[in-house]
Amino acid sequence: MTQIETVGQPWPALPFIGWKDTCATLHMWTQIVGKIRLAREPMVNQWWQVPLYVTTSGLTTSPMPYGSRSFQIDFDFCRHVLAITTSDPQRREFALAPYPVAEFYERTMSALRELGIDVAIWTMPVEVADAIPFEQDREHASYDANAARRFWRALVQADRLMKQFRSGFTGKVSPVHFFWGSFDLAVTRFSGRTAPPHPGGMPNLGDWVAREAYSHEVSSCGFWPGNGGFGKAAFYAYAYPAPPGFADAPLRPPQASFDQNLGEFILDYDAVRLSQDPDAMVLDFFQSAYEAAANAGRWDRAALERMSRRLHPPARMHRFVPRG
Repeated sequence: MTQIETVGQPWPALPFIGWKDTCATLHMWTQIVGKIRLAREPMVNQWWQVPLYVTTSGLTTSPMPYGSRSFQIDFDFCRHVLAITTSDPQRREFALAPYPVAEFYERTMSALRELGIDVAIWTMPVEVADAIPFEQDREHASYDANAARRFWRALVQADRLMKQFRSGFTGKVSPVHFFWGSFDLAVTRFSGRTAPPHPGGMPNLGDWVAREAYSHEVSSCGFWPGNGGFGKAAFYAYAYPAPPGFADAPLRPPQASFDQNLGEFILDYDAVRLSQDPDAMVLDFFQSAYEAAANAGRWDRAALERMSRRLHPPARMHRFVPRG
């Protein structure tokens, strides 16, 4: 039986070579759950209705409508279960363990049917090469509980810092959300201007999907847990469309660099977690990458940004008690 590690340092080691099989399996499991959300939620700009969100124990869909009811699906990487709850209330859960994607798919759909929820999804994975339909996938069948927990703990750190970074923008800005298609956590700022049509070309993903996602100019930052083409866990930042001079802009901290193959700025996760001040390093990276995009792209920064002194409300506001 796998020994479950206890939570120690807030920034866990996440060597991709040690958890790539579990990562690939979890990627498919989150796609199944994410496609259920896609099937039930009304459309929101840039597909904001489909991602998952970081919780105190894993990832969640948040409540999804089903007639007059709602239901929610949660990956719990502390108890290592998939839990489905409804507003009735009812609950079904099953253990997360090393079994194939096909079995996870059947268990999930069976649990939904037991709860009186009938959802049909397109079972072909998206944004991955050599995709196998969920009900046929017996190739991906790994689940290392320790690795899954370390993955979640890394997401907790990335999530809280992206939320802090997000607060400095008064223009249109996305929630901090986990995209199951690409398997990364991201937050995106918008200039307010439309963008040229995205070229698309992602595996098993219609070009029209990418064009909705990138319908407007963006500066985006996020966290790859190792699967993003960099070969290891890393923070990233990019702009679409990338304005002239973006890739050559000076960046902070000095450990960050521009990856020509990915077309993104990259900051190695290990450099962050081993630094004396991981929070400052990540926030500096996000801010300098945003400045590179906003300055080269001539964004109206005065109208879009919030003064840093306004990021935290006065202490007296926390003591306010409304009178009934």
